[in-house]
Amino acid sequence: MSQDVDIGITEGKRHEISQGLSRLLADSYTLYLKTHYYHWNVTGPMFQTLHLMFEQHYMELALAVDQIAERIRALGFPAPGSYAAYSRLSSITEDEGVPPAEAMVRQLVRDHEAVARTARSVFPVVDEVHDAPTADLLTQRMLIHEKTAWMLRSLDA
Repeated sequence: MSQDVDIGITEGKRHEISQGLSRLLADSYTLYLKTHYYHWNVTGPMFQTLHLMFEQHYMELALAVDQIAERIRALGFPAPGSYAAYSRLSSITEDEGVPPAEAMVRQLVRDHEAVARTARSVFPVVDEVHDAPTADLLTQRMLIHEKTAWMLRSLDA
């Protein structure tokens, strides 16, 4: 049984928002995978600090992808869930090989900033239709990614 979604936002605008959230989901999942990969493979004098920090980051991202996907579903559209879809939608690039710890930190700064930009890019249509739940989700994601980028940048000081 399928029912129409009638939450006060047209189907076209809900679709537009869900497309932006799909890009955010793809970025977030790809960043989750990369951060988990770094957690497993980091070495060097900062091993303990980075290993634990990366674990905190990927655990937070694991929760975030669920929230983003559920918002897409609440808007009435399927959430993407394949590596092929994420590869097509994501602005985050994957690594070939294992970079040194310092390069991992620099790459994660760039990636967290990219996810924040993706979240920010969805705001115009969200604001236009007064979609407060999505605006709240986007604000929380930007806050987390901007703070994480700042903390990672601080390691390189």
